[in-house]
Amino acid sequence: MIPPALASWLAESGFGAPTAPDLVEAAVAGGIAILALAAGWLAGRRLGPPIAAFWQARVGNHVEGLAHRMGALVRHGSAALLLAIALNAWPWAALARAELGFALASASAMTMLVFMRGLHMPRWSAWAAATAVFAAILSHAIGGFNVITGTLDRIGMDVGTRRISLLAVVTILITAIALYAAARLANRVIAHSIAQARGFDATQKLLVQKLASIAVIVVVFFFGIDLLGIDLTSFAVFSGAMGLAVGFGLQKTVGNLIAGIILLMDRSIKPGDVIVVGDSFGWVNKIGVRAVSVITRDGKEHLIPNENLMTQEVENWSFSDRNVRVRIPVGIAYESDVKLAQKLMLEAALESPRVLQSPRPNVWMTSFGDYALEHEILAWISDPEGGVGNVKSDVLNRLWVKFQEHGIEIPFPQQVLHFRSSKGDRIGSVAGVRSETPVGGLEDAP
Repeated sequence: MIPPALASWLAESGFGAPTAPDLVEAAVAGGIAILALAAGWLAGRRLGPPIAAFWQARVGNHVEGLAHRMGALVRHGSAALLLAIALNAWPWAALARAELGFALASASAMTMLVFMRGLHMPRWSAWAAATAVFAAILSHAIGGFNVITGTLDRIGMDVGTRRISLLAVVTILITAIALYAAARLANRVIAHSIAQARGFDATQKLLVQKLASIAVIVVVFFFGIDLLGIDLTSFAVFSGAMGLAVGFGLQKTVGNLIAGIILLMDRSIKPGDVIVVGDSFGWVNKIGVRAVSVITRDGKEHLIPNENLMTQEVENWSFSDRNVRVRIPVGIAYESDVKLAQKLMLEAALESPRVLQSPRPNVWMTSFGDYALEHEILAWISDPEGGVGNVKSDVLNRLWVKFQEHGIEIPFPQQVLHFRSSKGDRIGSVAGVRSETPVGGLEDAP
């Protein structure tokens, strides 16, 4: 037994007892729905792979999950398009319209679900958006959309002069999810397009990507405000207080943001550069909104605020040239063959795989030390991000073997003690004492 209220609503919506022509028309509508779904399946099989390949070539991995879901998107989207055309091409009776509306709502909801999951949106938001699309399209098709919106609008509460209803909450939620998904997709597509541009270097591409991302967020924000019909003049006092809070409490954050944009504009520091800031040495991984990520040779990632790079002294080993000279100190004994030792030093440097042949390594004698002839091996490398300590170690290991083979001695710190009698006559000496402490004369030596 159908309740009278429900029977009255069904009658007003055109859902009375179906007649024979209504049943025939419903059968035709069901057949059209099946054909539309079959055409969508065929389109997904035939058009899905080439569209996925095109998407991969044009957008790549910036939109992570859409490429391998392109077949499902084409399948459900094509079916939804054909069903929408069929639903609006003929003044269907209530039963046939309900069939086509249900099929159209299902296909549209599946399209939305696949699209949202392809953007790696949270599962709850994807299902919420798909449910909202299904309910809106189905209720519109059967003529009951006003009933649903009216019911949601009646559920609410008054706060001062404003009314907060369930309809407003649902509308804001769905709009926020849709705008977030659109902004996410736009950012990924723009990022890939900028990455493929040939007129910019890596730093300019990063700067344009960040500016484009900020522009997309601003556009989406104001579009959402306009779409929801929010009057910004009512937030004048709040926006003034917010601006004051930003001026005092978030000045460091804003300063870091401006400093990051300046760093990208003047290209003094770029991703991939090898820099030294204070005790931090490593290569720049990325320049973020707040900080620069520097990865050290130990695998540690240092996040250095952008303002520090603007106000402190920074060593950039690859600012204008990636070639870096490595100094390797070596000492040899005074009794050694100096020319042979210098030749072996040069050979050890040239045999090291990371040392460049041009500019050619060089060997300098720097000083006559207390116990050794001091030399420096000057070698050039072009990959400072790989570190310099391992280059020194490799050259010194090779040099040690060569010195051993040719009898070149590497001295150790030593002093010579002279022994004199009380009359001042020299009676002997001892060499090779490893001590840094000066030793005076021995008055009573035997």
